[in-house]
Amino acid sequence: MSQLPVIIGMGGINPAGRSSLHHGYRRLVLDALRPEDALMTRASLASLMGLLKKRDGIWSDGNGNPVEFASYLHSLDPVLKAGTLIRQLEDNLFDPQRVLYHKRATLNSSPDKPISFVIRKQHLPDVIPLNWQLSEHGAGEVKVEFSGDFDVLTENYQKSGVNSAGQLPSGFDPKDLYASRNHPRGLQMTVYGASDAIQSLGLDWETLLGYVAPDQISVYAGSCMTQLDYNGNGGLLQARLLGKKVSSKQLPLGFAEMPADFINAYILGNLGTTGTNVAACATFLYNLRQGIRDIQSGSHRIAIVGTSEAPITPEVIEGYATMGALADDAGLIALDSHLGLDVPQYRRACRPFGNNVGFTLSESAQYVVLCDDTLAIELGANILGAVNDVFVNADGYKKSIASPGVGNYITMAKAAVATRNIIGSEGLQQRSYVQAHGTGTPQNRTTESHILSTVAKANGIAHWPIAALKSYIGHSLASSAGDQLSASLGMWRYGIIPGIASTESIAADVNQDNLDFLLEHRDVGNEGMDAVLINSKGFGGNNATASILAPHIALRMLEKKHGTAKISAYAQKNEAVQEHVQRYDEAAIAGTAQSIYRFDHNVMDSDSVTVAANSVDINGAKGSISLDLPNPYADMCD
Repeated sequence: MSQLPVIIGMGGINPAGRSSLHHGYRRLVLDALRPEDALMTRASLASLMGLLKKRDGIWSDGNGNPVEFASYLHSLDPVLKAGTLIRQLEDNLFDPQRVLYHKRATLNSSPDKPISFVIRKQHLPDVIPLNWQLSEHGAGEVKVEFSGDFDVLTENYQKSGVNSAGQLPSGFDPKDLYASRNHPRGLQMTVYGASDAIQSLGLDWETLLGYVAPDQISVYAGSCMTQLDYNGNGGLLQARLLGKKVSSKQLPLGFAEMPADFINAYILGNLGTTGTNVAACATFLYNLRQGIRDIQSGSHRIAIVGTSEAPITPEVIEGYATMGALADDAGLIALDSHLGLDVPQYRRACRPFGNNVGFTLSESAQYVVLCDDTLAIELGANILGAVNDVFVNADGYKKSIASPGVGNYITMAKAAVATRNIIGSEGLQQRSYVQAHGTGTPQNRTTESHILSTVAKANGIAHWPIAALKSYIGHSLASSAGDQLSASLGMWRYGIIPGIASTESIAADVNQDNLDFLLEHRDVGNEGMDAVLINSKGFGGNNATASILAPHIALRMLEKKHGTAKISAYAQKNEAVQEHVQRYDEAAIAGTAQSIYRFDHNVMDSDSVTVAANSVDINGAKGSISLDLPNPYADMCD
């Protein structure tokens, strides 16, 4: 019987805050929540931002001064809101007012009017130009005189033309939570996000290892841009031109699959399958597809899936801006010229399906833990939802590699049918909605809306609700579908679909037939939606759409498969899991929870492995790795 991939853990960090316990989702709908839920999400944000901590049972502010919990958090509300979601670029990553660049120039001189300067001997070029004349100047310096032409690069600074981004909450720095050792920011976020997902399980990881063989766990995690800050590939390419040395870490830590490697080596000690699919902005869903295929086939029982993207660097911003893809300051001011504004509305930089000028870059790390339904029932694990299927299709021949094509029609159509197969035609038509890719570009608003409208019409959907999460947190590239999934799981807990808040009205060229663009929050109730279709479109023709099932649908399916008695027993086990999850949440808010990072921990070598004819045993690992492999080509062999 087929195994249903269920989501039993979820964690990460993005501009809305911590993903576990749905805090990131709750920031999106903060003012629509019950007061007690909103208060705890304010506490989560304040803790992340260094404004709240708890020691010896006493709450205090960032300076250690005791505070009254509720009143202090209410007073922080403007600060918490201003320091989250899309906002004006802050200077914690780089100074957007002083972006370094070099201007090429040629110095001209003649024999009767030579140019001279003094330089330290150690700074002389390895090969002295023929037209240089050197003389001692004392104290380790020389005087250089030359005639003729001399090419130089002069140091200059300019203001970034793009000054809005979806940044992690102000004051939060993932490297402060473990011994980061000059890791690129994307890997720092990986450690935090994957740790958050693992600790959100409410189950000790070592306990899980007792239920599965070491090779029945898979990890698919990566980035599409690789690690491009100075500690990764950015520094690898810049160092020599900046007069610095390339470090031994920059190249290896820059690899696209390094988030998976970090999870295996420093968080889980995983011996199972690993890797990543790189698929531009659809990377998360490509990895999710790998994970569910492992579970559906029965080859693996647990899969950790995710992405980490840290693209807010001057070079990446300039690259996308030069393509005309980003919402820059000038474009935003022109867009709002009717309001008479002379400064951009940074908070509203991304306006999906409205009049818009480009997307807004964001940083995010999102991870989910999947397992087969049998294991979830046995463990009493939280069931946050289930992954029905993920569909991937290319665009075929293209004129421009960056332009949309036809592949997304195929993925959306397949996902709609796969959803209909589970919840029926009436369920698809009345109790499903779409988390659109919704980047906030003029091209996306016309092409994606036509795709969604076409699929809705084909399936008899009269008013398909459309949400677009990037209006709040921007476009985190590889992690964008992870952001969409995280918010979708939160909707099933609190019953509110976040509206496209930054868009005042739908643009005239958007196809609205059979669609219902949600410009305001919509309260549909915890079980008002049976499924969500998460759509993702990437440069180069990387299209993916996922069909995600609500937890109440997943449990209904599992009761039919396993029977009422087993589901009742599951519910009893789940009570303890819920208690452990709550304790983790309390520790995270109090500031006492730490990221998992096990450097030089239980490192194994050749003495740790025992290979037999039918099994492999690893010292310390629970269970053997079976070598009893089926031969799929038996009928073709003698």
